[in-house]
Amino acid sequence: MDRAIRRLVRERAGHRCEYCQLNQAQAPFALFHIDHVIPRQHGGSDEPSNLALACHHCNLHKGPNLTGIDPYTGQISALFNPRREYWYSHFVFQEATVVGLTAIGRTTVRVLAMNAPDRVQLRAGQ
Repeated sequence: MDRAIRRLVRERAGHRCEYCQLNQAQAPFALFHIDHVIPRQHGGSDEPSNLALACHHCNLHKGPNLTGIDPYTGQISALFNPRREYWYSHFVFQEATVVGLTAIGRTTVRVLAMNAPDRVQLRAGQ
C-alpha cells in the first residue's frame, strides 16, 4: 500500500479511529493502523473503499472478524463497516463510553472491546 493511500485514509478519517472514535492525538504512543474492513483473507482489497483508520486496540481486537455475537440477542451480527455505515446510526457516547444502539453497534463494541478501561480513560482525556 503506497504512502498516498495511507495519507488519504488518515485524512478522510480526520485522524480518528473509525471504530471507537479515539483521536490519534489522544494516543500518540502508537500510530493508528490502516485496517482492511473486509480482510484480505476474505477477499478484501487494498482499495481505499475497503480501508479504515483504526487505533491499535480496535484493529488488534477486530483481526479478521466480520461478525460477532450480539450480547443482547445472542444472534450473529455483522461488525460495523465504516465505509458503508454511519457511525451515529449504530453508536452513541455516554460520556467517554461507546454504547451500541443496534445489533451491529453492540456486537462491534463487544468484539473490539471498545470500553476497556484504558480506552475509556483515553477518550475522556485522563
